[in-house]
Amino acid sequence: MSQENFNSLIAFVAICREGSFTRAAAQLGVSQSALSHTIRALESRLGIRLLTRTTRSVSPTEAGERLLASVAPRLDEIEAEVAALSELRDKPAGNIRISAAGHAATNVVWPLLEKFLPNYPDIKVEVIINYGLIDIVAERFDAGVRLGDQVAKDMIAVRIAPDLRMAVVASPSYFSKYPVPKIPQDLAHHNCIGFRFATHGGLYAWEFEKENHAVNVRVEGQLTFNTSPQMVAAALAGLGIAYVPEDMVEQDVQAGRLVRVMTEWCPYFPGYHLYFASRRQLSPAFSVLLDALRLKST
Repeated sequence: MSQENFNSLIAFVAICREGSFTRAAAQLGVSQSALSHTIRALESRLGIRLLTRTTRSVSPTEAGERLLASVAPRLDEIEAEVAALSELRDKPAGNIRISAAGHAATNVVWPLLEKFLPNYPDIKVEVIINYGLIDIVAERFDAGVRLGDQVAKDMIAVRIAPDLRMAVVASPSYFSKYPVPKIPQDLAHHNCIGFRFATHGGLYAWEFEKENHAVNVRVEGQLTFNTSPQMVAAALAGLGIAYVPEDMVEQDVQAGRLVRVMTEWCPYFPGYHLYFASRRQLSPAFSVLLDALRLKST
């Protein structure tokens, strides 16, 4: 294959994945006009149209879809093989992209990266905060972080954190005005701070369990967020009851800024796992990062 054809295929795959000439050009470091010329030349050589262009989007034609399905995995394999050559260096090197929810990124991934990165100056890690259950392969991430029961069966999952427990909290000023809830049903009479999922837009039903009796409560209140830190801030401001991971509010509870209730009803969930595609060939950089993030037995 000529260098021209190879570069054209790289450009074609980038446009399909980005859905935009502008974003693909920025990713490849070329001008939009040069990228358009490259694709027109490719289509001319093949004698078939590969992309459908509108004023707002770009999408592959039927022929383009067929070419993308054939070429993209092979380009990924080439990229992985090139990255693997870094093992010949004194220290692993390369770029690693990780998708994680805010709580996982802040409370689990970052403390580990803080210790890891100074020892591997040639490894670059990009952490993208994402609350949706995205397809990490399609979105070009090397790995994602989710709770253990949320990892797809076709992925390899490595535990990086112990089991997670939730906490029901509110400020002392809030409980000075309203009675302390004792059971999940009592929450129906309280101003609860809701959480809305980014993936499907639904409201999270608070999950409780006691003596193998599970109860899900659809709470109501004045405030709803799609990230946990805002929920904690609202609880500290006395605006309602929040249901968040206990490690986010541990210090506030100890300092008396928040009051924890219904502890016996709060269940544990499988802890965070780093997951990645089972067919992925691990680069030396990813391997050492995986080992650093892996939860060590105590």
